[in-house]
Amino acid sequence: MKKAAIYARVSTPDQHVENQLYQLRELAARRGFEIVQEYTDRGISGSKSRRPGLDALMADARRSKFSVVLVAAFDRIARSTRHFLQTLDELDSLAIEFVSAREAVDTTTALGRMFVTIIGCIAELERSLIVERIRQGMRRRKLEGFRLGRAPLDVDREALVCDRRSGMSLTRVAKKYAVSRASVVRFTREAMKSECPGTGEFQRAAVQTLSECVA
Repeated sequence: MKKAAIYARVSTPDQHVENQLYQLRELAARRGFEIVQEYTDRGISGSKSRRPGLDALMADARRSKFSVVLVAAFDRIARSTRHFLQTLDELDSLAIEFVSAREAVDTTTALGRMFVTIIGCIAELERSLIVERIRQGMRRRKLEGFRLGRAPLDVDREALVCDRRSGMSLTRVAKKYAVSRASVVRFTREAMKSECPGTGEFQRAAVQTLSECVA
């Protein structure tokens, strides 16, 4: 019985890696593989070549802990053809088979290897086209006068900065105005930068603002 490793990845924390794991466990059972380890990466883009789960899988591959790697689809390993083929080349040099459930392809045959290369190129082309369509849509929306990105926070920044400067804690200010602690820091920093025409003038303005807040 061949020893197999499962690798699964999701790009965002709200996605469920378990869906891939269930599918790959069933595939291993049908093929008569013994699963020795499952490796996962959660909330990590496939464009990143360094990932904790994938790094651990490759490290164990070099230790010959398994002879087959199962994935749900090609793009779970990598989204760039270069990284995808580099990974497969290393697995091949270690005499480790690669099986993808969605594409129904494995690297045990020359035909399977050819399909891996072709489909990898197509996947990268598809991703490039999607990115370009998104950019075109954003340019069009901008020309039509629509705002891009998140809407600004609806908060009284002057009052927020005033409370923070008066000595209110970062956590209390954040809760009072229903914003993150990082936003409180950013608003305060922006207010300080806008008040720096000169050191003496800044200090006088700060003292005046602080006095108004305490009053």
